Parts: sequence; structure tokens; C-alpha cells
Amino acid sequence: MLVRTVILYAVMTVCAVAFHEHTYAVWELQEQLQMRFMNLWELLEQLRYVTQEQRVIVYAEIDHIRAEIQHIVDELIRLDKEQH
Repeated sequence: MLVRTVILYAVMTVCAVAFHEHTYAVWELQEQLQMRFMNLWELLEQLRYVTQEQRVIVYAEIDHIRAEIQHIVDELIRLDKEQH
């Protein structure tokens, strides 16, 4: 049991370091980006059935998600430039 625990901690340490300075930050940003893309697709699907009054709100939410996606992409590019 102790051997398995030591091996597990060793593997977790290697995965955490993973030869990249910003591995966790990049992973976290990629997760956020995937969530924003899913939110964007849901908002685009909502445009099929919302009323004209609700459409204005959905457009505002789409713009907000678009700005968040742009910010995440800019941050990913910044981290990549720092690494290379």
C-alpha cells in the first residue's frame, strides 16, 4: 500500500510539472475556454425560440461571452509567448 502511494505521488508530481512552466494555468484557461464555447452555443440555440424582447438580452450575453473568450485567448497567447 505504501509503495502504491509513493508511486501515485511521484506520478502526480511529474504530471503537475509536465515540462512546462504554465501547465496548470494553460489547462485552467483551456477549461474556461471550453465552458465559454458551450455557453456561446447554448445562447445561439436560444435565438431560435426567444421573443424579440428576450433577443436583446441574449445578444448582450453573446457579446459578454465573446469578450470573455477573447480575453482567455489573449491570456493563452501571453503564456505561450512567455514560455517560448
